[in-house]
Amino acid sequence: MSQKIPINQARVMVVDDEPEITEIVETFLTDAGYTVMVENSSAQAVEKAKAFKPDVILLDIMMPGVDGYDVCQQLKQTPEFAGTPIIFLTGKDRNDDMGRSFKSGGDMFIKKPFSCERLMEIINIVLMSAGFNK
Repeated sequence: MSQKIPINQARVMVVDDEPEITEIVETFLTDAGYTVMVENSSAQAVEKAKAFKPDVILLDIMMPGVDGYDVCQQLKQTPEFAGTPIIFLTGKDRNDDMGRSFKSGGDMFIKKPFSCERLMEIINIVLMSAGFNK
């Protein structure tokens, strides 16, 4: 990223099959100034990402149909998303799941339940490493 963009102007995509989670995260991040797009279907996530062009993607692992690992791999194989940070949100906890998250292209792994404040801290860290200003 050549120009420095303020973190709170980042575009965040949230992909989770649980509408109550996406609604909470969307409200919290929108109130903090982020532009947020929610997708509850993993099957639609890649196409929606192409239209929205997120700066960071929050992605659930356990979803019906296509799981988060597959969505992450599809995104990372698409040139426009090769460098887009992906943060996995998951109820899974085992070490092999964390390893699989990174192997599939994920940048961070956050265990559910999580606090929105902690989630925003992690989003900010990831965005700063991607070239955004605090």
